Amino acid sequence: MFIVITLMLAGILAGWLLRERRIQVVRRCITPLIWLLLFLLGVEVGGNERIIRSLHTLGLEALVIAVGATLGSALAAWGLWKVVAGRGKEERHEG
Repeated sequence: MFIVITLMLAGILAGWLLRERRIQVVRRCITPLIWLLLFLLGVEVGGNERIIRSLHTLGLEALVIAVGATLGSALAAWGLWKVVAGRGKEERHEG
């Protein structure tokens, strides 16, 4: 994990130092490299028998987490909207 964090910080530093220059090569390579990384991750997951055997359980857990997060975010946004909309009505009546 230390290597990952160090590489990320080194990339941030390089980007900050080179921010005045347009690095077209990097911009053209990013998307294909991400596709390659995702493909290689899929190869690794597909080759892991333990993950493949438990995929149905992982999928159900991911679905529950995704639905819970979505509903929680929607509920929080609705509540915030009610609070902000309520303040706007109070300010209009006072003024």
